[in-house]
Amino acid sequence: MEIANLNLSRLTFEVKEQIAYLGFGKYSEKSMTVIDRETLIELDKLLKLFYEEKSYKNLDGLIFFSHKPGCFLAGADISMISTLKSVEEAFDGAQKGQELYNRIEDLTIPTVACIDGVCLGGGLELALACRHILASDSPKTSLGLPEVQLGILPGFGGTYRLPQRVTLPNALDLILSGRQLKGYKAYKMGLADEIYPSEYLLPMAVKILRKPKFFNKKSGLKDSISNFLQDNFLVRKVIFQKAREKVLKKTRGLYDAPLKILDLMESGPGHGRATYLHNEAQAFAELALSQQSAGLRNIFFLMDAAKKAPFKTDSPSPRTLKRGAVVGSGVMGGGLAYLMSESNMRPILKDLNYESLEIGVRQAALNYASSVKKKRITRDEWEKKQRSIIPSTTYHGFSRVDLVIEAIFEDMEIKKRLFQEIESKVAPSCIITTNTSSLSVEEMASALQDPSRFAGLHFFNPVAKMPLVEIIAHPKCAPETIDTLYRWVLATKKTPLIVKDSPGFLVNRILGAFIKEAIYLLEEGVRLQDIDNACLNFGLAMGPFRLLDEVGIDIALKVGKIFNEKLGERFNPAPLSKKLEELKILGKKGGKGFYLYSKSKGSGDSGDSGDDSERSSGSGGDRPLEINPELKTMLPEKNILMDEESIQKRLILPMINEAAYLLEEGVVKSAGDVDLGMIFGTGFAPFRGGLLRYADFSGVSRIQAEMEKFASSISALRYAPAPLLKKLVAEKRNFYDYQP
Repeated sequence: MEIANLNLSRLTFEVKEQIAYLGFGKYSEKSMTVIDRETLIELDKLLKLFYEEKSYKNLDGLIFFSHKPGCFLAGADISMISTLKSVEEAFDGAQKGQELYNRIEDLTIPTVACIDGVCLGGGLELALACRHILASDSPKTSLGLPEVQLGILPGFGGTYRLPQRVTLPNALDLILSGRQLKGYKAYKMGLADEIYPSEYLLPMAVKILRKPKFFNKKSGLKDSISNFLQDNFLVRKVIFQKAREKVLKKTRGLYDAPLKILDLMESGPGHGRATYLHNEAQAFAELALSQQSAGLRNIFFLMDAAKKAPFKTDSPSPRTLKRGAVVGSGVMGGGLAYLMSESNMRPILKDLNYESLEIGVRQAALNYASSVKKKRITRDEWEKKQRSIIPSTTYHGFSRVDLVIEAIFEDMEIKKRLFQEIESKVAPSCIITTNTSSLSVEEMASALQDPSRFAGLHFFNPVAKMPLVEIIAHPKCAPETIDTLYRWVLATKKTPLIVKDSPGFLVNRILGAFIKEAIYLLEEGVRLQDIDNACLNFGLAMGPFRLLDEVGIDIALKVGKIFNEKLGERFNPAPLSKKLEELKILGKKGGKGFYLYSKSKGSGDSGDSGDDSERSSGSGGDRPLEINPELKTMLPEKNILMDEESIQKRLILPMINEAAYLLEEGVVKSAGDVDLGMIFGTGFAPFRGGLLRYADFSGVSRIQAEMEKFASSISALRYAPAPLLKKLVAEKRNFYDYQP
């Protein structure tokens, strides 16, 4: 068969000096090359040559490589999964992919995968089917099987072949976590056989193919012992027991994919390749059609969409923000200075005195120390970045900055005076922003002579860990200001979300509804630990009372008053809120809130009372936190028992209802924006796909019926269904169908 007759549009193929080269990515316009249906069809055609044409059977070898620097293969096209209509169809698709990769593995000529850049999912499964894997030492090179993060498992033989390369414990770690390895770490683990600079990959692959001895390396004593141990029944039992305990501790058993991966891989011994891969395809198919996978894929698509700047301004090119400054040096200010220094902005960190500056500088140092400990950066890099932060009690140097972020305490009048001061010190082109979490951005903008360059830039604490940034627009804000900020947030590797100016913006307003109802439940006599644990078992990152302690009870109560004033009776606070205010407990920052916290370690460990009825896991940690005994004086003497599902409904339904109000008011443009904000701003159960994806899965008519039931039995003010919710039910539409 002539190569020209194959009509290749995804792959390239040529034979030079008795070596075949199969290339990916030459015809792909996207930065990441993925495996789609056309790629698999063309791969099938090319592999037939090696089985049907005598001249190809006698070649010296086959090299798989990529024409696109920085990407070998980024995995399968995720959108293919969304088109699957049945488990049978998914099973058939997985089996076809397995058959292709089996044919690569069974070739009589040696095969080499040259990996430069991203090699994930189905891309790594293809490499695993090759005899030899070479990886580049490029910082862009990363190898992994991240399917578990999409609620599925590797379906093209990955769970079968990876343990053969890197040992069972390492394979379980990589597959269950979905984590990726850089080139050198892949080489050290044995996933890659050799590591070279990118430009040497192909020449070295040729050299290896010319010397067959490379393919007959004898196993060392260490490998022999490792293989013997992991093939031992008792050793395998311990390995899987430990892996299962780790998964259950991390996921509370709420995620299906990790448990199915464990079941599949544990049942492997005794099965040949065909039987094992049949089981893998079946497990993949069942997960691919699950609601959890649909929810996790929804998050993937939301993240992908968020990477694209939403505006196209008339300016000739997007502005680049090179220098930054933070005004207000506390824990938040220090986190922001750290973020700017990480982006090579050489930030100025300003406050009124050196005592305050010390807090911010120390916070930045703690963030860098964590990166050094995790071996993300070297100590020299830490010191260089840390020195780039310039503490100051004056405005010296502000005339040269491109971005200022204000991060002082929440007082409107003081902020307005501060912005007038900042505006007089910076260049006309400098963008000025506020990190306020609840105050009106529009009102702050009124204090500036040029409000077009002013916006909200709301980060979540801790800045180093929380991925979401709300960008708050106001009527006089210029589109290019928002566009520039959006691109800057992306450059800092955060997830931007544009929201309209409104009390609490998106995330805090929805959390406000959640926290308000939690306090009402507590006042009714439901035990604090039952409420927090019900939320953890729903999949939330932490319960409402641990969240209040983290945020600061004083701050939360202050924001609650703003919601009540601006949004009306549905945010009427529980009488218990007033008692909490009088008690003057601050939360974790004060050593005690709803829970007690160790002042020495901040871990929440304050001794063992020996009574778990007065403890709660709070955020799913190892050790339960002790409940603050001071609360007993203000709580009902008799507790009431409420089942977990009822607690969850009481808390989650008001969040959905408030999201409906936000959509109707145009605070965000879509249900996807709501879900992006809740997942990356609060850790809302990812496997549920987001707050409104969960509502759609549950059925909006059912949500309305439950709300009306609570409105009748609990409070008509707090549980009255939002107009948009009723409209969607009447029109038989879902939240994701809504277009403003």
